[in-house]
Amino acid sequence: MAAKAGDNPDSLMTLATIFCLRNLRKTMCYQGFKNKLCLRSDIFLPSEICDKLVNTYMELVHTDSNFEPEESFFQLFSDPCSTRLTRVQLREDFVRDRDLEAIQKQDLIELHLTYCNSLSSRSLKSLISFRETLVSLCLFGCNHIFYRKGGAPLACNEDTEDEEEESPASRQALETDFSFQGFNRLRLLNLGGLPDEVDAETLLKPLKSLTSLDLSNVQLLGTAFLTQWKDRLASLVLYNVDLSEELVSTIVEMVHLRHLDISRESRRTSKFKMSRKILTAIVQRLVNLVSLDVSGHIMLDNCTVPHIEEAMGRPSIELCKSSIYPFQELKRPLQFLGLYDTTLCNVTHIPAYKVTGSKNEEQVLNAIEAYTEFRPELAHRAINQLFDIARIQHCSQLLRALQLVIAALKCHKYDKSIQVTGSAALFYLTNTEYRSDQSVRLRREVIQVVLNGMEQYQEVTVQRNCCLTLCNFSIPEELEFQYSRVNQLLLKILEPARQDESIQRIAVHLCNALVCQVDNHHKEAVGKMGFVKTMLNLIQKKLQDRTCDQVMEFSWSALWNITDETPDNCQMFLNCRGMSLFLECLQEFPDKQELHRNMLGLLGNVAEVKALRPQLLTPQFITVFSNLLDSKADGIEVSYNACGVLSHIMFDGPDVWSMEDPRRDSVMDKMMDAIQSWDVSSRRNINYRSFEPILRLLPQSIAPVSQHWATWALYNLVSVYPSKYCPLLIKEGGISLLEKVLELESSHPETKDMASKVMEACETFKEDPMETNNGQEVNFGQRG
Repeated sequence: MAAKAGDNPDSLMTLATIFCLRNLRKTMCYQGFKNKLCLRSDIFLPSEICDKLVNTYMELVHTDSNFEPEESFFQLFSDPCSTRLTRVQLREDFVRDRDLEAIQKQDLIELHLTYCNSLSSRSLKSLISFRETLVSLCLFGCNHIFYRKGGAPLACNEDTEDEEEESPASRQALETDFSFQGFNRLRLLNLGGLPDEVDAETLLKPLKSLTSLDLSNVQLLGTAFLTQWKDRLASLVLYNVDLSEELVSTIVEMVHLRHLDISRESRRTSKFKMSRKILTAIVQRLVNLVSLDVSGHIMLDNCTVPHIEEAMGRPSIELCKSSIYPFQELKRPLQFLGLYDTTLCNVTHIPAYKVTGSKNEEQVLNAIEAYTEFRPELAHRAINQLFDIARIQHCSQLLRALQLVIAALKCHKYDKSIQVTGSAALFYLTNTEYRSDQSVRLRREVIQVVLNGMEQYQEVTVQRNCCLTLCNFSIPEELEFQYSRVNQLLLKILEPARQDESIQRIAVHLCNALVCQVDNHHKEAVGKMGFVKTMLNLIQKKLQDRTCDQVMEFSWSALWNITDETPDNCQMFLNCRGMSLFLECLQEFPDKQELHRNMLGLLGNVAEVKALRPQLLTPQFITVFSNLLDSKADGIEVSYNACGVLSHIMFDGPDVWSMEDPRRDSVMDKMMDAIQSWDVSSRRNINYRSFEPILRLLPQSIAPVSQHWATWALYNLVSVYPSKYCPLLIKEGGISLLEKVLELESSHPETKDMASKVMEACETFKEDPMETNNGQEVNFGQRG
């Protein structure tokens, strides 16, 4: 069988790394003084393993809510004699000054710090310790690293209080003592988002050997200083840097450039107009160019070939057919061309293998891929366009689309706009149309990023998108690997007294589905989370509003499911005024058949618990149950469930029946009349996982009517759904119990007749197990 999209397994290295990180004290470490985590003395870890440990640790911290960060994790890598770090990637506010100080004895070759806003100028001293080995450095979005914390100068920070580090660094005094002097091996530098107060020219002056420079969102006072690298620079990124004639003149002198990015976030913020002359100059002078990004620029009409003059045929990357005049001057097609938010992306012939834009799915996916890490504002817009493609058209590159959206949601867990658009796109990318092409592993990745979004944001749109996306999965099967977590998140959504109506409805539906068809230990665990109380609170609120809607009905259905064969949850229902709410709902909504069915199904579960039955044995409740025997609501379901409740109560015998009105005999007579009025061929809105509570009513003479109800239930189910219920009855030993019914003198003749027919049906099924029934059961809920 062919593997499905996204089904490639993790490498053994990845699996082992994650296992070690989740079990540090059992693998590499021990608990030292003051509970400090210490590396075992007999361990030496090479750079390949250390780099993987640190980088995977950061990923787990940001994407796995069950992963517990270690306060002293980076201290494990403080000694180069036992651990070797060379390539480290750290991101977000989680990273502190002390983490870099812990590893400053390492000979780092690459250090990538992204959006690390908790770092202050203390970390610049750590950078200096890496100056002799560092080849690649990224400080993108580290807005506070050039500022002192608490006004302390760079050289006097050895004894900085730990408490000071607990809050993110705030801009105070600009650090003026730091210099890149001595960083002689540094070749790749990303200073994206460098504060305006820092003079880029002065800061960069000592770096003579740069081959790659990223100055995204940096305000340049002059541009001539860039020419100091004109004979070396292979990559220059000036995203959101204001273009000018002077800057363009400087750029075209850098003849060794292979990658040039002069793009902008949006045409709305651009004052500079990209003309045919400027593009031609770039192409003609920068002959080594393989990658160019001019996204977000206003393009003058003279850049493109008139539509009627465009070359005929399918879109082509041939230079001679280029619909963009300046690119006809290229020596070879570009590997990458950024045209996002420009008019150029809409032309027919573009001489590039990979193009970003908004014309089609391929361009949109390229944009998400290119801009996710450092330009979430562009990735957000591109994901929004992907959302429209998946919703209105058809996504032809499903695996790639899903992987890119998942990557964006992981990378920007704290970016609300990405979370909103990403979760919306996932809803359409995981629906039925695409489901058959997705592997279990890929769908689990989707579930995890959706739950991350639900944890991070209480905002209505994110919550709604995430809940709707979860509805695309088989519940509870596909969510079982995150069962506890998803239930906790849904219950948290339902906690507020006033909640968005649509989210409330979806969340209750999910809660109901999650407790249907799961093992009892799952139900017990969810019950302890407050599930029963939460559902009853929703019901109380709906009663106050005098509203019986889907939320009301789903809440009762969820209670029906979660109390199935779980006495503790049944006890919680009674303790939380459940019976009072039952009576109020019955009185307030006398004609709501679905509601009545769900409530009576739940009470059937309560009645199965012998220790709880005395709480149901009151004149008020018995009268209500007795009256409901006459109900025609939802076919026979309400009457059937009411009779089930009474059957279990009758099974406790006449000694516990202490009330004078109603009399036990009269109720039993009414039960018998009700049973005889039911059509044994009735299709059922019920799903039994076990017959045990029914079977216990068979071999007894204390309440023949209870025996009669139990036998009728079995007769109905094996008649209408033999392929499902005959094997279940045989498996649970029902045949021998039915034989005892035939032997008992107290059994009614009608009861014995039905018992014989049930046994015959099972015998027939054993002889011909392929026998089927045209009727299909409806799994609205579990057995009540």
